[in-house]
Amino acid sequence: MSDPLHLDATAQAELVRTKQISARELVDAAIAAVERVNPQINAVIHPRYERARAEADATATSSADRTSPAAARGGAFAGVPIVVKDLNCQIKGEPYHLGTRFLKNRKFVATEDSYLYERLRRAGFITIGRTNTPEFGSTITTEPLAYGPARNPWNTEHSTGGSSGGSAATVAAGCVAVAHANDGGGSIRIPASECGLVGLKPSKGRISLGPALGESWIGGVVEGCVTRTVRDTAAVMDVLAGYESGDPNTPPPPARPYASEVGAKVEKLRIGLLSGALLPGGLDHPDARESVSATGKLLEGLGHHVEIAHPVALNEAEFGDMFLAIVIAHIANDVVALEKSFGVTLTTDDIEPGNHLMAQFGNATNVVTYLSAVTWMHSWTRRVVSWWLPRDGKPAFDVLVTPTLAGPPPRIGALSGDDSTERIREIMQYTAQFNMTGQPGISLPMHMSKDSLPMGVQFVGAPYREDVLIRLAAQLESAAPWAARRPTVRA
Repeated sequence: MSDPLHLDATAQAELVRTKQISARELVDAAIAAVERVNPQINAVIHPRYERARAEADATATSSADRTSPAAARGGAFAGVPIVVKDLNCQIKGEPYHLGTRFLKNRKFVATEDSYLYERLRRAGFITIGRTNTPEFGSTITTEPLAYGPARNPWNTEHSTGGSSGGSAATVAAGCVAVAHANDGGGSIRIPASECGLVGLKPSKGRISLGPALGESWIGGVVEGCVTRTVRDTAAVMDVLAGYESGDPNTPPPPARPYASEVGAKVEKLRIGLLSGALLPGGLDHPDARESVSATGKLLEGLGHHVEIAHPVALNEAEFGDMFLAIVIAHIANDVVALEKSFGVTLTTDDIEPGNHLMAQFGNATNVVTYLSAVTWMHSWTRRVVSWWLPRDGKPAFDVLVTPTLAGPPPRIGALSGDDSTERIREIMQYTAQFNMTGQPGISLPMHMSKDSLPMGVQFVGAPYREDVLIRLAAQLESAAPWAARRPTVRA
């Protein structure tokens, strides 16, 4: 048998199901892989190896005895190892630090399982560790003071992206085939782009944030995963998606399982390409332009209608300020919640200076200013989304294509520090908009930079049309496969 860690999660699950490998053997292989490469990439910060081995042994028991309590764990991914990000996806009684020194120093543990983790366990996934994340997930590079920077397996001098950087690095390095991730402004898509992976940001409300949260960042925060193959992304979506009691947002369910979309016939789509920088002062990197141009030619060759077009509302410069007003209010709320829970006042010895400053700004924002930003965002969302709808006698667009990030993966340190705000704005032009509109978007590893670093291309669908994106992504994966690419650091 070839190395099972080189397979995707769907194939690994089939090996376990057909008894070509045991869950324990697969989990042991993943743990050994993390132990080999983690000193170089600093991706897994909370190992849970012994618990994972025990769960793997329980998976074997459930396969032999379908009446055992462990039988419920024999789901679609029974015995498949996974890592989860140290932001949301809580596991009761286990470390949960949100990238903060404050919770790390107190050895804080979660008090309940998240609904997301319960769904992963019902599917049979076995968590071997929690991954590195920036503090509060508030930036697009994974370099927390609490744990140090996660490093890109393609070049360890470069960022993994954020905030799901530890998860993306672990998958890219070949330790696991799938990792939990979440996204409030690009935190699934940007790490997928920088590490050469598939990263789908689902629609608003598609996956529950419960029981701890109903929504966050006015619904912009969503849960998901990073993977190496489109079929894994689709199958994991089938596991994670669905209403939980009390969820405030309930998207319409898909017409059929997302896994059914992989390999399904792709209708001729009307696709718009975003050419050049989106916002004033934004980086207009030639590699980013080339990634979209080459993708457009490929799409035309596959029979789609392609033209240079995008929603004009995306050019409204006010978006950045309004998005920031919403984010700082929520960071201030996160800080206050910690202060109330522990009866302390947090200082820059507890949380990083950047987040401390944003919390101060958030506290200084009055209610009217915050609600004005929310109202502006709702109105702007209608202007953006109308591009995907028939208007003035013209057919609707189906997909918008943009760079995921306005340039190759930056070096460690380039997007951190007190003076990094403008550099982040320059390169982060294309992702946060669709957290606010609630639309699905997927980053695919379609391009390599001149320096041989991965660069994703983003595909944005109409509201709730993950199915269209998955069908198109599978078509592109077949037409321009990326599976043979291997990073420098590889388990």
